[in-house]
Amino acid sequence: MPDAAVRPGLRPRRVPQRTCVGCGSVTAKRRLIRIVRGLDGEVRVDLTGKAAGRGAYLCANRPCWDAALKKKRLERSLNVTISAASVEALKGYAEELPVEPAA
Repeated sequence: MPDAAVRPGLRPRRVPQRTCVGCGSVTAKRRLIRIVRGLDGEVRVDLTGKAAGRGAYLCANRPCWDAALKKKRLERSLNVTISAASVEALKGYAEELPVEPAA
């Protein structure tokens, strides 16, 4: 995916970039999955990318999720202690993600 979308006759549109808290790679916002600490303090996956609250981004592969949860990078990024129920829900979501080899 290019850094800017091509539009003939116009300036290129800027593509928002975000950093994965699991692996630290910087990529297009649309290619990452947003995790949000809601206004109620609950941590969950934000499929719309627009939920109110503090957000963090993770790549769509299991190793990034495992690292973010195991090393508490997600907790540090969201400034919250994640409950056991939320951790299990996030791990359940991660189970459906592909396992990509480390680059």
